[in-house]
Amino acid sequence: MREKPTFTGEPRNPNERDPDICVVTCALSGVLASRKQCPAIPYTPVEIAEEARRAYEAGAAAVHIHARNEDGSPTFSPAVFATIKEEVRRRCPVILNFSTGTILEDVSEQCTYIRESRPEIAALNMGTMNYSKYSRARKSFDFDMVFPNTYAKIGKLLAAMNEAGAKPELECFDTGHTQGVWPLIDMGLLKPPLQFSFIVNVLGGIPGHVESLQLQTRIMPPGSEWEVIGISHGQWRMLAAALVLGGNVRCGLEDHFYLPNGEMARSNGELCEVAARMVRDVGRRPATVDEARQILGLRGDDAPAAAAGAAS
Repeated sequence: MREKPTFTGEPRNPNERDPDICVVTCALSGVLASRKQCPAIPYTPVEIAEEARRAYEAGAAAVHIHARNEDGSPTFSPAVFATIKEEVRRRCPVILNFSTGTILEDVSEQCTYIRESRPEIAALNMGTMNYSKYSRARKSFDFDMVFPNTYAKIGKLLAAMNEAGAKPELECFDTGHTQGVWPLIDMGLLKPPLQFSFIVNVLGGIPGHVESLQLQTRIMPPGSEWEVIGISHGQWRMLAAALVLGGNVRCGLEDHFYLPNGEMARSNGELCEVAARMVRDVGRRPATVDEARQILGLRGDDAPAAAAGAAS
């Protein structure tokens, strides 16, 4: 019989990351989902800020934000992102993570709002892929596009993030995206420890299996933080897998509209309540905003950009 490990009684190294703490992030709206699909999708800065508050109160330490026009169409307007930040700050201290994703090669607007609004985190897509959604019922694609993310494009966004002191959140849809960080580290554009998001269940990317997460975490540089982003069906199972494997989790209306019982969520807060409960059910606990900042190596919302560069 294998001997049970004995507790040494030694206190935890204060510089070690507490494995029991989990950073919960909420992706509030995405760029493709509409109110025809889910009435709770926020469009305006005030609506986005209200959803950020609900997510924060339910246990999220960070929110991932795409900006929309009033009609729900996507916008990369620096003025809209600035208004969103202002409205969120009136309501809660949640960490802001701004999206930079676009199918266009021109990222000048993204670079502008990252430099001007200075979110603590900025999402960075790490590789080109087929980005598609297929309907088995109709035997056709709902959408089918190439999502180009060249090193030249990534480099421009990284330069803006580094200047603003924003921590890059490395969004990896496949193993090649994760492996592809090494040239950027070698060039000094990325500075460890890194923060990864492993997206699963997107057609053209890695499937939603536990083995997918195990492989991705084996490829990433040692000491990196990571979270799972489970898209659509199977999301809650992938969050459970990440929690057992020691990762952080993301939920929200961008990723999945439905609660585990199959009911459509009426707000991002309802989804965050489920995620936070799952965290506790496996013996972990949701990170506070301050704990999340320490775990992810963020600058703090009011810190100058130079301080953020040192932290990341």
